[in-house]
Amino acid sequence: MKPFLRSQLERYAQRLGELDFLLSREDIMSDMAQYRRISVEHAEVTQVAGRYARYQQREADLAGAREMLADPDMAEMAQEEITSAEAELLQLEDELQRLLLPKDPDDARNAFVEIRAGTGGDESALFAGDLTRMYTRYAATVGWKVEVVSENAAELGGYKEIVLRIEGDHVYGALKFESGGHRVQRVPATETQGRIHTSACTVAVMPEPDEHEAIKLNPADLRIDTFRASGAGGQHINKTDSAVRVVHLPTGIVAECQDGRSQHSNKAKALQVLQARIQEKERSERAAKEAALRKGLIGSGDRSDRIRTYNFPQGRLTDHRINLTLYKLLYVMEGDLGDVLQALAHAREAEQLEELEMGATD
Repeated sequence: MKPFLRSQLERYAQRLGELDFLLSREDIMSDMAQYRRISVEHAEVTQVAGRYARYQQREADLAGAREMLADPDMAEMAQEEITSAEAELLQLEDELQRLLLPKDPDDARNAFVEIRAGTGGDESALFAGDLTRMYTRYAATVGWKVEVVSENAAELGGYKEIVLRIEGDHVYGALKFESGGHRVQRVPATETQGRIHTSACTVAVMPEPDEHEAIKLNPADLRIDTFRASGAGGQHINKTDSAVRVVHLPTGIVAECQDGRSQHSNKAKALQVLQARIQEKERSERAAKEAALRKGLIGSGDRSDRIRTYNFPQGRLTDHRINLTLYKLLYVMEGDLGDVLQALAHAREAEQLEELEMGATD
């Protein structure tokens, strides 16, 4: 194990002792907010310290087994123990490296996924529909729940824009690297000459804000309009002005919701989307500043970043950020996104580990 990792892990063992002491104090036990915060840290530190204790135990086992090799009667058993200990130590080191990586507190949140048609006209709108289906199908395979918050359907099919709310375990953490420009190369159904067209969509993945945070928006900064919902939804939804559009005047950011049956629920959802978009704008500005200092593998998640190409004639998906190419495009479009998401997560982990190591040597 690298010295910088070992020194980081030693700190966890020390910190666990400090947290045990804090949790035994009466003044902290009587302050529920502080007690809860320390308890959460205690659980995280216990996990790391426990795995490191196991690593140290297996190191001791390995050293003992190597000493036993000199005894001919014990050599065979010692060799078995050496093989077992070395394999487990490699696994534990990999696990500990991942546990040490800084965590984005938003990763565990639900997410809003906004898909917007870009260059390419009707073909771009159809591709936005394909991406919507891809994410919806993937969500179904992992047990996530998807609901449409707002949609602007295109005449020939697909969407000019659609916003999905995806609810489930670790949604934002899994999908956050989908933000950016998605390019498609294929022969459109309307193309009579068989020529390949290129069109594009943008995807923005935003963590759903804490339900209490939407209240922080200053009412004086908001303009709220109601209008009659369009599109699918049955007779009821089209007879009442239940759809809601909210404009954040200082930034010009707009959010709307027309999916629910009541104006009240649509307003609540629109405010959540608005809050998510405002936070995403702030996040993007921070990421752009960081990217200027250090170009990350995954990029800033800016919509102008072209992150992926879907080439239908070749059945090829290419993620340009990590030079990943997969020749199973039709499966991916049916929701088989696991390999892509995992490769992006591993690339980010490797990047974080490098940053951690560089920080330790500075």
